[in-house]
Amino acid sequence: MFGKNPIRRPRQHDGSTLEIQSIFPTIQGEGPYAGWPALFIRLGGCNLACDFCDTEFEDYQDMPLADVMTQVRALAGQAIRLAVITGGEPLRQNIVPLCEALIDAGFKVQIESNGTLFQPLPPEAEIICSPKNTGQGYFPIRADLRPYIRAFKFIISDTRPGYRDVAEVVQTGWNIPVYVQPMDEYDAGKNEANRRRAMTLAMERGYLLSLQIHKILGID
Repeated sequence: MFGKNPIRRPRQHDGSTLEIQSIFPTIQGEGPYAGWPALFIRLGGCNLACDFCDTEFEDYQDMPLADVMTQVRALAGQAIRLAVITGGEPLRQNIVPLCEALIDAGFKVQIESNGTLFQPLPPEAEIICSPKNTGQGYFPIRADLRPYIRAFKFIISDTRPGYRDVAEVVQTGWNIPVYVQPMDEYDAGKNEANRRRAMTLAMERGYLLSLQIHKILGID
């Protein structure tokens, strides 16, 4: 959306119907489960508007949870056991019933979130938290998300102010792993510099390097 999306407030509802952009099988390309076959459930709308975000999440429609799970089972088959709930910002909607249904169906549930919103999720759900910068610093990460956060993923740019380094968002105190991922700026020179910057941070500080495998493979 490259920051052109409307900023959408959290929705208050029972989770029986969700704003769904797409549901599709793929390879998880980022973070702790990179390389895993995964079933992505992309929800619509976000409470932030990041100018580097290249994901389409505004072309969504309301879908009953029962229909979501029907598609999940059909697309996942027997091989895929990782379900990734992403967006947009998935915690903008009540995804608790979705998480419970996925867990009951035998899926490992990973949620990709910016860390600014909270829901009392099932304890089995894992959040990969990607903090976002306001221009004046990073948005605070909700302390009540801590039990769910499996890892932090920081987007790294060699030239963009605010994204050249990893900020302390209490990950040290929580002893949570940090991944550094080069920002895709759709410019070969900038992207090479971003990869080198991320690699340097990983080598110097013990962070984990995350590359977008799905883009290397040319898949969603």
